[in-house]
Order: sequence, then C-alpha cells, then structure tokens
Amino acid sequence: MNIKKVQDVDVHGKKVIVRVDFNISIDDDNHVKSTYKIAAAKHTIDLLVDGGASHIALLTHLGRPDGKIDKKYSLEKIVDDVSAVLGRDVEFVSDCIGDNVSDAVSGFAQGKIILLENVRFHDGEKKDKKTFAAQLCAPFDVYVNDAFAVCHRVHASVHAITTCIPSFAGLWIQKELDQLHQVKTQPVQPAVAIIGGAKIDTKIPMIEEFQKKYETVLVGGRIAVEARDQKMQFDDNVILPVDFEYKYYDIGPHTIEKYCAIIAKAKTIVWNGPVGMIEEKKYTKGTFSLIEAIAKNTDAFSLIGGGESVQMVEESGLMDKISFVSTGGGAMLAYLGSEDLPGINVLMMTDDK
Repeated sequence: MNIKKVQDVDVHGKKVIVRVDFNISIDDDNHVKSTYKIAAAKHTIDLLVDGGASHIALLTHLGRPDGKIDKKYSLEKIVDDVSAVLGRDVEFVSDCIGDNVSDAVSGFAQGKIILLENVRFHDGEKKDKKTFAAQLCAPFDVYVNDAFAVCHRVHASVHAITTCIPSFAGLWIQKELDQLHQVKTQPVQPAVAIIGGAKIDTKIPMIEEFQKKYETVLVGGRIAVEARDQKMQFDDNVILPVDFEYKYYDIGPHTIEKYCAIIAKAKTIVWNGPVGMIEEKKYTKGTFSLIEAIAKNTDAFSLIGGGESVQMVEESGLMDKISFVSTGGGAMLAYLGSEDLPGINVLMMTDDK
C-alpha cells in the first residue's frame, strides 16, 4: 500500500503528536483490563524516541463523553498503566489543546512523552472541525496516526488534522493493513471466518464478503439469533448455530463441537466478535472453546480482532498462539467488508507528495 510511513520522516528535534487508541476497558479499581492496545503503540513510540524526537504527545479518546468534560472518562486514571506498558515515564496533561499542552512541550527535551486528556471532551472531534484540528496540532511539527481502530471514523484527530501538519502512518497501522490485506485477498484455503457479536447491521456486509471468498462462515452471538429470527438467507457455506445455551446467550455444545471440527481443518481463520454474551462468565464457554480450537490449529494463519474478542483472548492466556491480533473492531469490519477507511485514505501518497 502506497502510504506515507513514519519511518521515512526525520523526527530529530521535532515535536510529534501521535494518535493512539487507548480506548480500553477499566475495572472498578481504575486499572486497565487489557493492555494490548497500549502495547501496540510501543513500537512507534520507541521509533520516535530513538529517532531523536524532542517531545511525543499521545492523543486518544476513551468512551463516549459526547463532546463535554466527564471525569468518568478522564485518561488520568490510566497514565500509570501506560507508563508501565511502554516502559517509559509518561506525564499526564489535563487537556489536549491550549496552553497546558504548549507549556508541556516547551523548551528543550529529549524523548519526553505526555498523555493528553480525552480528545472527545471537545465536540469538534466528532464533527471533524478543521479549527479544532488546527488547535490539536498547533504546538507540533509532525502527526503520526497509529490508531487503526478509529481509521473508519471521520473525526478531527484522524481526518482533519492531516490537512494542517505533515502526517504519516505509524508502524502498527502498517502492520494491521499488511495482515488484513492478506486474509482479505489471498486466504489459504480452506479458509474459515467466525462472525459474532451483537450488531447485526455492521456484520452483514462482512458475512456477505466472506461467503464469496471463504469456504465456511461460522456465525454466533446475538447476530446469529437475529439472523434466525429474521429468517435471513445466506449462501450454503454460512453456518448458524444448531443449539444454544441459557436462552440464546451462548452457543450450545453441539454447535461448539461442529464449529471446532471445522476450525481444526482450516488453513486461514479470521474471527470478529464473541459468540456469547461475555459480560457474564457463564456465557463465555462457547467463545473460550473456539479460542482453544484456534490455538490448537498450529497449521493455520489466525487473525482475531475487536475489543471484546481481544480481551477474551488475553483472558484465555493463549495470545501467543494466535498469528495476529488486530486492535480494530469497526475498522476491521469496514476494511474486510470493502469499505473505505477515511483515516487511511488521507495518509496515502499522491503524485505531488
């Protein structure tokens, strides 16, 4: 893919703002439940530090505060976890624009890292306002997008900001695109897709895309119940559960056995969305069973994506048995469903750049 890459820009002495995706689940003690998304940004941050960047600002959203300050979604609570995962000192800044940011990146520094406050505390973010984007990048020389999970959004910190400042794709985004392109265009057969979750409207394009290219599509979760209730018609290679547990909150034992047998013979496996209502532990058997089946198939290239799916893989202790774990949920769905990703399109090389 002909994209502008962070490794091709000289960042020595530069102030760099990096769009990361630290939109992660937090427990009642204000500790992150999954550190995978933080770890995904580490390679780009290390590259910037090693390249001599003077200041590195990490910009992200957390939750849906609807364009106003809501301390429940403040990033201050995760700054210690961010420091621990990155293995570097990270300083929290109580806004993402204005004097607080300018002061934090003023003067001489070598590889200083700051975590900016939630970008969604400002309504200009979701509205993709160029004036807000200009405020975001005003103290900085270079913008790097390493937040694949939000690249399907037309938001200021992903889209409009690229019109204000030289912009590049981070290392993680490049890796995501390479891996997703492989399973989308050149899957080794027999290829199996597993589609779960609750939002059937977002999953239908993905099911329709996979049924054309993959030998089998296994469907679970709430979307399987809705597909059955609505009597949706798919190709013969799209398989719905044959039984359920707990009033449809998890797939049943016969379905687990059937799905695991198919997974065992696959050479390519792509999974997005849990197959049960994992908010309660008793509904996680189906999801954990499929993760174990994927981990056992060492002959297959396996790719799992989506926030809840990643969390479940981490909890299973089998993360190192999966070929690639994507940070993208909606972005992964959009890419594999052949939709444009606005956050990627604006980073593409043009004839005059």
